[in-house]
Amino acid sequence: MTRNLKITARKADRKSCRVFGHVKYLNSQVDARILNLSPTGAALEMKGPLHAASGSKVRIEAENLGLLEGVIRWKHNGRVGIQFDVNSNARAQISSYFRFFHKEMRPVLAVRPLVRTAANVERTPHSATSTPNP
Repeated sequence: MTRNLKITARKADRKSCRVFGHVKYLNSQVDARILNLSPTGAALEMKGPLHAASGSKVRIEAENLGLLEGVIRWKHNGRVGIQFDVNSNARAQISSYFRFFHKEMRPVLAVRPLVRTAANVERTPHSATSTPNP
């Protein structure tokens, strides 16, 4: 991360994604969802408490990413920021994810349930061979 006017900025742009996996710290493991990802780091939403402080080394395991190691840079309201260990293996795994698995994610603002009323249901036409009702 670089500092400009005492503001910490990311080195690489992050792309939104929805990758499920888990985070390992010492002997504990917590399910997580990767919210955004870049070659240098990721933001995760934890499904449970992660008892690790900023600066702690963790491992992220996800089906489409494999195993990534990094350091916790921030924690806030069940979310965690991880800075990856810089090595060629991590860069190759992230590059492979973006090449083969990544799909652009857009936020969902609202979802309305589909309600079918009798007026909206199309009627099937009666065949000529059917007998009329008396």
